Amino acid sequence: MSMNTFTERRARLAQSLREAGGGLAVIRTAPERPRNSDSDHPYRHDSSFHYLTGFDEPGAWLLLEAQGRSTLLCRERNPEREIWDGRRLGPEAAPIALGVQEAFDVAVLDTLLPERLANQNAVWFPFGAEANLQPQIEGWLGSVRARERMGVRSPAAMRDLNPLLAEMRLLKDAGEQATMRRAASISAGAHARAMRFCAQRFATEPNGSVREYEIEAELLHEFRRHGAQAPAYTSIVAAGANACVLHYAAADAELKAGELCLIDAGCELDGYASDITRTFPATGRFTPAQRELYDIVQAAQEAAIAATRPGARQRDAHHAAVRVLSQGMLDTGLLDAKLVGTVDDVIATAAYRSFYMHGTGHWLGRDVHDVGDYLSRGEAPVDQPDGQGGRRVFEPSRVLAPGMAVTIEPGIYVRPAPGVPERYWNIGIRIEDDALVTPQGCELMSRGVPVSASEIEALMAEAQRPAVR
Repeated sequence: MSMNTFTERRARLAQSLREAGGGLAVIRTAPERPRNSDSDHPYRHDSSFHYLTGFDEPGAWLLLEAQGRSTLLCRERNPEREIWDGRRLGPEAAPIALGVQEAFDVAVLDTLLPERLANQNAVWFPFGAEANLQPQIEGWLGSVRARERMGVRSPAAMRDLNPLLAEMRLLKDAGEQATMRRAASISAGAHARAMRFCAQRFATEPNGSVREYEIEAELLHEFRRHGAQAPAYTSIVAAGANACVLHYAAADAELKAGELCLIDAGCELDGYASDITRTFPATGRFTPAQRELYDIVQAAQEAAIAATRPGARQRDAHHAAVRVLSQGMLDTGLLDAKLVGTVDDVIATAAYRSFYMHGTGHWLGRDVHDVGDYLSRGEAPVDQPDGQGGRRVFEPSRVLAPGMAVTIEPGIYVRPAPGVPERYWNIGIRIEDDALVTPQGCELMSRGVPVSASEIEALMAEAQRPAVR
């Protein structure tokens, strides 16, 4: 992205500050996190800080005044440390490189902040971002208040910057959309690679198995070889019954012939996340019971996709998916109609939650669960289902608009239990794609990997064929 993109974002945020009464915004990037006595975890910037600056070094702060002046504080150049840790930009080069009005050594932070807070109406910062940020700000405010007898006015309010930043980040511009398409494409390729890997392994070792970590390694290889910096989140590679654990992390369990493998994994590219889930048969062929449930989940996703369009509510996709899933649970006997009633009864009582216990999507962007309000805060609260089998009064869900990005991810998870048909036991299925809301509906950015059972079987069968020489 060009420097102008970040300059324009800071200008928009300054305008929002002016409209909200003015003040000074204080945003710092994420700190480095020690892994052990001689090593840090791989560094990852704060999403909102990077959204406003494009600067990915640790130890940096951004000050933005409602009048528009932007100030960066960053580490000084240090030839000795740069031998160990790499080159630093430094405050002298920062204004030209980042488009800020001025930059200083971060060492002057405690001196500069009281000066900049003096005579401001309010201080804005992201509430809850870091445990020690508010105490720091309170300390600087104390320094300003100590000068009140000299005619210096202290900010009268501390205000949360998160809502302003969330509204900005919710709508993705053309550059963000392009990056997210690329991230989704890389991740789709990684999922296809994992399918081929399993197909080839079981073709040569029909009675063998594949460890979850082996499959995870295929994903990571594909992410990095196409330029993605890291996984966007801890990859889920779940063999067999492990697919019924929603946040299962790839471990060393064996994927065996006849089982399904659920992979929920996506890369992060240039600060933007992708998030894809596919479920496929280890050997490349679904069993009849697996195919029954898979087709239900796919039909639920198609219903949710149709409900993802401008003017629809963010929650509409979930309602559409739940109806299809609930009917499927009745049709297969997962739910006994004599006990739970009609599909409307299943939805009203949330009986479907025995086999589908999460939502159908979330915002996607710089964070895999990106910022943005899920409710229309400007609308009057209404009586509506609470999703848990009861009702409560709260605001309707957010109206979708072009530029918003969401995931669409229905699933079915069947654990052994009395009354549950045994042929479905230990089957966990989720299908997830990344969708960009467009003026016409939605664009599925992650369909570079097959989604239908027939397409998956065809891809895996092709991978098992001997190479033609």
